[in-house]
Amino acid sequence: MPDSNTPELHTGVLVLADGTVFRGRGIGAVGDSVGEVCFNTSMTGYQEILTDPSYAGQIITFTFPHVGNVGTNAEDIETVTPAARGLILRADITDPSNWRSAKHLDAWLKSYGLIGLAGIDTRRLTRRIRDLGAPNGVVAHDPRGDFDLDALRAKAAAWPGLEGMDLAKDVSCRQTYSWNEAAWTMGKGYATQETPRFHVVALDFGAKRNILRCLADAGCKVTVLPATATAEDVLRHKPDGVFLSNGPGDPAATGAYAVPTIKALVDTGVPMFGICLGHQMLSLALGGRTVKMERGHRGANHPVKDLATGRVEITSQNHGFVVVPESLPADVQVTHVSLFDGTNEGIRLKGKPVFSVQYHPEASPGPQDSHYLFHRFVDLMDGKPLPE
Repeated sequence: MPDSNTPELHTGVLVLADGTVFRGRGIGAVGDSVGEVCFNTSMTGYQEILTDPSYAGQIITFTFPHVGNVGTNAEDIETVTPAARGLILRADITDPSNWRSAKHLDAWLKSYGLIGLAGIDTRRLTRRIRDLGAPNGVVAHDPRGDFDLDALRAKAAAWPGLEGMDLAKDVSCRQTYSWNEAAWTMGKGYATQETPRFHVVALDFGAKRNILRCLADAGCKVTVLPATATAEDVLRHKPDGVFLSNGPGDPAATGAYAVPTIKALVDTGVPMFGICLGHQMLSLALGGRTVKMERGHRGANHPVKDLATGRVEITSQNHGFVVVPESLPADVQVTHVSLFDGTNEGIRLKGKPVFSVQYHPEASPGPQDSHYLFHRFVDLMDGKPLPE
């Protein structure tokens, strides 16, 4: 360790495509990783965030400084293999102090090959993203502090970015499987749905496990199909409802193969519910358009208004693309809007049991204000209409 008169050895760096360099301490695995640098304002749930498949291709800056305080465990994950490219922290990883902790976050990061950087001014980086948009960058960790900054900058500049990128195929399941794991309770762990009322087929564009748990908890048997499944593949299972999952990347790119499937399923009249990327691709299938946001929405404190009820719910969000409401045809009704910036947060198709939301009602992490949407989906399968 350097003494007080020796400059600190920087074992980690973040190099942006424009040449900006942030120096700090490397955490997690050794190496470098390129991606889009974004920020998340959530105060809890770092393990759920790092394992959310929607973060494929992204390096996550945590604005909350105490990351690592509850350690990690095998239950609080949203997918088996994290798809995030790396993470950035203000302070060093906090030592765990929680009875559920099974492994220190740094050891957990190493086990998954996730590269991180600690000890930088995350407020400065967050302001830069807020003002100029999410940049491409490379996060690197070398215990010797030996970095070729020019090469890292060139790597960041050469990365094509998320626009036009289909990442769903990288995080989707490879084969069909059944899901019956339901909600977690203290002292019992995850329940099992043994008496489902309805059968839901979920198209997996990067589905979070807690979404599937919420469907099971609402009384559904869930069959999960790969992102590339056709309408015929879905209908072969005779579903009572179809779910379109969250996921990463550009909805227009994934929509090249998913939109025709969604269109065909809408035409059948089967009840349908979409979340996040599923919402965006449903909008494309109905004739709408999506665009990339400069900053995106990532956090667990986003207020959204349900226009049908007037109720405001605090939501968990993670998206970098958004539906353009003016592009939607007359038979598609906007149902939810963001109270932060007025962007679209939900739609319904008039005359058919089809709806979707941009945000994450499964609340993992985040508040549970929006859990009602899973029961709204069940009501559709029970023959009840959507609220207008």
